[in-house]
Amino acid sequence: MKTSFEYRHYNHAVGLCTVHLVWIPKRRKKVLVGNIRDRIYEIFAEIALEKDWNIKALEVAPDHIHLFVEIHPTDAIYQVVRAFKGRSANYLRKEFPDLKKLPSLWTNSYFFSTAGKVSTETIQKYISDPHHG
Repeated sequence: MKTSFEYRHYNHAVGLCTVHLVWIPKRRKKVLVGNIRDRIYEIFAEIALEKDWNIKALEVAPDHIHLFVEIHPTDAIYQVVRAFKGRSANYLRKEFPDLKKLPSLWTNSYFFSTAGKVSTETIQKYISDPHHG
């Protein structure tokens, strides 16, 4: 997990594309504990390595997940969520049969918020500055 926030260089772009994601298990059941919790960390690390994403922070609470991840500018947020939720649900339900008691591991919904090196307020001030005229 790389925690520094440096701009990345792509073929024709330079930037930092980070997103904060939060989602919950179906019925907000407190099932993300013990070996399941540990396995989520492993699965997410595998996905991030495979996709060349950089997990900046990950917290697995018993009834929700917070993931702060740096992605490529060409990756849609819904695809990132689908990758993490889809593979983790598949693996965890196979490895931990008790999770099959839920109709699905995750709810369909999720929270997202994009983030960068500077705040929204700073960008607004910069753009509003009359030096651009």
